[in-house]
Amino acid sequence: MFFFVLSMLSISSCSAFNITKLLNKESDFSTFNKYLSETKLADQINKRSTITVLAVANDAMGGLSSDDSFTLKSVMSVHVILDYYDKEKLAKLAKNNRSAMLTSLFQSSGVAQNQQGYVRVEVVDGEIFFGSASKGAQMNSKIVKSVTAQPYNISVLEVSSIIGVPNINASPTPEKAPSPKKGKSASLEDEAESPSEDTAESPADDTSDSDSEAPSPSKARDSTPPKPGYEDDLVTADSPSSTPAPAPSKNDARATAAEVGVGVVAMGLVISVLVALF
Repeated sequence: MFFFVLSMLSISSCSAFNITKLLNKESDFSTFNKYLSETKLADQINKRSTITVLAVANDAMGGLSSDDSFTLKSVMSVHVILDYYDKEKLAKLAKNNRSAMLTSLFQSSGVAQNQQGYVRVEVVDGEIFFGSASKGAQMNSKIVKSVTAQPYNISVLEVSSIIGVPNINASPTPEKAPSPKKGKSASLEDEAESPSEDTAESPADDTSDSDSEAPSPSKARDSTPPKPGYEDDLVTADSPSSTPAPAPSKNDARATAAEVGVGVVAMGLVISVLVALF
């Protein structure tokens, strides 16, 4: 039961304030209150358990405009400190340390650069001054009065002017990827855009080139000097021999004459038989 009550108290303490309603009670901060709502910072403030708001009166808000939403939200979030500070706590903190660094809601946004998300506080001649922790920033804003407070949950302090933050109006630009080397990247881009004519010819082009340029077998043989005896082998293998046929031998001549003589005798016998019959 004790833990249940404790948890309920903690929940109620986390949601015990509403910055919009608190500032609605003070007409001098209507512009500041409107900008908190437009930038959705009011919702973030109400979700916090401990917070300090450095509110700026209407007559000191002339330097801000809702036309540039990025700059407006960035500047407004610098005026939201992520802890509870009242005048007494700030005076003691600055007196003991001469100056102190406070973390603003802008630091948690992830876009702050060069300590833009931190607010420096100093006590000068008994007055509490605020300024950006960025290099070159001035302590240009001071506490005017305490507007309202719910101890250790929310404190609203009026400051004399908008806290100036160098280069806060410049939105961060993404880092550029390193440019590729000219020689190698150019060739890769060319290969990616269109195939090379030397390495990607169509099959038809390859066929036409081979028909017109490929050497014939005879040219290939003529181009290499033959070894001794190799020319005779080529002639014998590729074409009939050009050497004259050998003359008939004597035995062949005698056989031929005998055949002729037998033919003459046979012819004479046939003629004799025919004469005898007729």
